[in-house]
Amino acid sequence: MTRGLMATMVLGSLAISAGADQAHAAGQCAPRADLIKALGEKFHENEAGRGLINSSVVLEVFVSQQGSWTVVASDTTGRSCVLSAGEGWDSTMMKVALPGA
Repeated sequence: MTRGLMATMVLGSLAISAGADQAHAAGQCAPRADLIKALGEKFHENEAGRGLINSSVVLEVFVSQQGSWTVVASDTTGRSCVLSAGEGWDSTMMKVALPGA
């Protein structure tokens, strides 16, 4: 099963537990605590970095030892949305690409 399909299934199950109307409106969004818990339990991903998008939204990257990754945007209300997910994360590539790293 592909990583993207698995992520969609996890997020879908979170959304279903929140109610059908809310799930349809939210897409791949859930309360931050629930989303982070699911990323840890299902994909063994932990936060690898974060940065501010603006004063109301934080961008976070979660990565596993196996190389799966998920990019999440979290707002000040505690809602988080998956922006992207994939496989093949390589932290050494980031170090080479960043000057002074």
